[in-house]
Amino acid sequence: MLATLIVILLLIIFIAWLAIDFAAGKRAMLRSIPEPKYPSRTGSLQLFTNGNHLYEDYFAEIEKATSFVHILFYVVQDDDISKKFFALLERKAKQNVEVRLLVDWIGSAKMTSKSIRSLKASGVHFSYSHLPKFPYLFYTLNARNHRKVTIVDGKIGYIGGFNIGQEYLGLNPVLGNWKDYHLKMRGKAVEDLEMQFLLDWKRATSEDLLDCSDYFCSLPEGDLEMRIMSSEGKSLESDFLSLIERSEKELCIGTPYFVPSQRLFQALLDALKRGVSVHILMPMKPDHKFVKDAAFAYIPALLEAGCHIHQYYYGFYHAKTIIVDETICDIGTGNFDKRSIFLNSEINCFITTPSFAKHARDTFFRNVNECKPLELYHIEKRTLFEKGKEMVATWVSPFL
Repeated sequence: MLATLIVILLLIIFIAWLAIDFAAGKRAMLRSIPEPKYPSRTGSLQLFTNGNHLYEDYFAEIEKATSFVHILFYVVQDDDISKKFFALLERKAKQNVEVRLLVDWIGSAKMTSKSIRSLKASGVHFSYSHLPKFPYLFYTLNARNHRKVTIVDGKIGYIGGFNIGQEYLGLNPVLGNWKDYHLKMRGKAVEDLEMQFLLDWKRATSEDLLDCSDYFCSLPEGDLEMRIMSSEGKSLESDFLSLIERSEKELCIGTPYFVPSQRLFQALLDALKRGVSVHILMPMKPDHKFVKDAAFAYIPALLEAGCHIHQYYYGFYHAKTIIVDETICDIGTGNFDKRSIFLNSEINCFITTPSFAKHARDTFFRNVNECKPLELYHIEKRTLFEKGKEMVATWVSPFL
């Protein structure tokens, strides 16, 4: 009996420590880490939705680099495609091109020490981002750098949902075909991607390169108006909220994880009440435990209000996009979930040129044509076990 009481007491103490650690760490982060505000820019964009096409273009641009390549990814695997990526970076470093590679400590945990030693020996500047540390160990374990950013010679930038690994080419036998969105960018906004990379590099390494003029060059204007939106668990909810509230006729949301905050959930219901046609596209097959179960806490009310929910059937849907009335669209790294909104470091691109928004919408609905609609009766016929999983998932949803 005494042993049981001790175990219960220790469990209570552990849970209390987790709660205090997380709350205090969150407050400290909000105070200490600024969210830069970037201006509206003009430039050009190319949208990639296929991993093979993106990698072909991406690797070719790095191959042509003559000055520097700055790269930040959440996930870099240690498989055949990653080894090709590492070999390319090592080759460029040996050609006296400055190569910096920053990866998230949790997301890129599969990178081996052998690969890292080889990169460094070749002259690649390598660092982990968001290392867990005291005194807020639990919080820092959960706050991830989810950004995917590359800048080549200060002239070309990449941002979006693809990471580095074979699964992003559709070679994961479980997930199958991988559907994602990634932008290739030219113009003044590339300067903002570079600035964000250098801020993240300084935070990870304490090396301050922000005043190095070699990383910033004269860049052309373009036909598309865009703005880089950086978030550190503070502003993303407001950014998403502004898009939803702006919608008058149609709102399209693509996300692999649908776990909205209460404010965003209510905003979606309000949009449906005012007659907005709301379409949500998500994967049928999840890649993480409980994320699909967590979505079921919100889906019934949305379906009853007239929302169209589409489940991507032919593989895994990983794209992150919001498209409003064919006038504005968002593509980036931020998912429509609590982790991206309140925990992760994210970076998105808001494009306010209608021609590109229409292009993004057309792409979205081509994906919808590969989906199965989710109906209310699918929810109602779930088993007691599945409903139990939903309860657990709802409880842990901020960390999924």
